[in-house]
Amino acid sequence: MNAESDERSEAAAAADKPATGDVTEARSAPEASQEEGAERPLGSRAPEFIKARRTLHMSWQVGVFVVGLAVVVAGVIMLPLPGPGWLVIFGGMAIWATEFVWAQLVLRWTKRKVTEAAQKALDPKVRRRNIVLTTIGLVIIAVLLGIYLWKFGFVMPWKIDQ
Repeated sequence: MNAESDERSEAAAAADKPATGDVTEARSAPEASQEEGAERPLGSRAPEFIKARRTLHMSWQVGVFVVGLAVVVAGVIMLPLPGPGWLVIFGGMAIWATEFVWAQLVLRWTKRKVTEAAQKALDPKVRRRNIVLTTIGLVIIAVLLGIYLWKFGFVMPWKIDQ
């Protein structure tokens, strides 16, 4: 019994010491894979005790689906109304992705496309083109506004007496 406690205390002391080797060796495998951009494995993220019972797991999936559906429907309603519609829809998809592989795949595809678009938007050539196009658009709007003010003065179109 005394030898076992000595081995445990030595193991605990060794665990408390900082690693002298490579930093990646000190990290656990999930931490290292998360930092390197590796994606999580597909499948249910329900607790193990729920996955162990088929009926409980099925009811868990139904609950996740209903909650995700409610959030997605709220997001769709917010699209024409004031509110963060797309953000809420993606939130509902994230809820579904905790349980359903198809939603996980959709979210992975969406994240990849958003990342590609962000990188493309940050490209200096694309930014320069966007700035030039925005400037041209603003100049056209200013010219049209100037023509309108020159022709009609500061009168709204629905109050013209002609």
